[in-house]
Amino acid sequence: MHRVCLTLPTHRSCPATITAVAGEAAYGAREFGVEVHLLVLDSAAPAERAAHRAAVAALPPAPGVVVHHLDEDDQRAFLRGTVTAAGLDGADRLLDLMLPAGVSYGACTNRAFLLAEALGCASVHRRDSDSRYQLLGGKPVFPIHHELAVLGRRAADVAGSVTRSRLDPGCADRTVAVAGASFIGEPSVDLAELRALDPEAYREVVGLSVPVGHPEIWRRNLIDEAFRGAGDTPFTTDLTTLTLVSPARVDMCNIALGREVYGRVPLPPATDTIGTDYFLLHLVRHARLPGVLHNRHIVNYHTDERRSDEGFLAYQLRFAKYLLATPHLDAVYAELAAAGEALLGPDGLIRPAAVAAPLRASAGAGPTGNEDRLAVLDRRYRSLGGRYATAADLFAARRERLLAEARADMADFALLVDAWGTLTAHAKGAAVNHLPHLATAHAPAVTR
Repeated sequence: MHRVCLTLPTHRSCPATITAVAGEAAYGAREFGVEVHLLVLDSAAPAERAAHRAAVAALPPAPGVVVHHLDEDDQRAFLRGTVTAAGLDGADRLLDLMLPAGVSYGACTNRAFLLAEALGCASVHRRDSDSRYQLLGGKPVFPIHHELAVLGRRAADVAGSVTRSRLDPGCADRTVAVAGASFIGEPSVDLAELRALDPEAYREVVGLSVPVGHPEIWRRNLIDEAFRGAGDTPFTTDLTTLTLVSPARVDMCNIALGREVYGRVPLPPATDTIGTDYFLLHLVRHARLPGVLHNRHIVNYHTDERRSDEGFLAYQLRFAKYLLATPHLDAVYAELAAAGEALLGPDGLIRPAAVAAPLRASAGAGPTGNEDRLAVLDRRYRSLGGRYATAADLFAARRERLLAEARADMADFALLVDAWGTLTAHAKGAAVNHLPHLATAHAPAVTR
């Protein structure tokens, strides 16, 4: 049976989200006749993890759905088995990149990718713990509806079933590699308070994320649209577009990728850095692989933890590290854009070596200007006082470390890209040896 992986990585309390995503899994299995493996990757604290375990245990059996709830001990056992079986040098370093001590949006998704390979899945569908589904007529609007309808099919065969096509006919014989939408609700990056306190400071700070060289009118538009998703208009009817999907039009809480993408190249494993997990979306677009953009947007909201002083500082650090990663990634994206279809081999699949090369170049000499970015943050945040001045103190204390990490993160990513093909090849064997229930599970079942 065709298997897919619907994954929910989490490091916070989210029992209600687990229940809701299980509903989406049941919908996908029922409507499309596939086997949906709901994979909850749990890095939450013990009390929250216990609540998640209870939520999983309370899920009603659903035909075609297999639920896996893996804590970090489970994940580490699987990863160590995979790395050991792969026989690669630097096994401990690879394990650290796959399951770091800090929060890593890329690493948690990479773990889902490897586990999906172990389960024999054809695609990974990612959701987030701080989001929920829209309702239409009292029923949830599930993105998996469009994802399962198009992923893995020839673009030419999909063209007749979407609302519109904006795809170059030269890409018609290629497989649809990505399907996604955005969000409505609160901004994906929690900067609303900054914007309210000082709109000019907001524009200057957010402007640091815009690639150098954009015309001023484009810069203004990009700053105005940044992190705002699809606005606040609720869903009423489906709209689907076959196209080269722009990373700016989708959100990682509402995305699905085919294994021909994530089986070839992982995501950046950078810790405490938002935004880097969009890398594969840039890669897919630059390689001219077709995708479907739809409008079943998920509702984004901010948790109470984000509002606390500790949560605020943690998030501002992740935002600062994103701004420092941006010029490195922009340099890589420019190289990928220049390569275009040369990113693909004769088999039409992405060539990992073509991705690793610009990453190493960026980690070497790399782009300049990050010192200036930190100076802008320092000046603007200190002018706001309060928690922002405290964040500025944190950035100043870690200045050299932050600058070094922006370069090192690119080198780490290149290392992981080099190892990825070998890791994915050994994932299934590691699951059999270390988490046998993963390899042998059949629907309906609940594991752990």
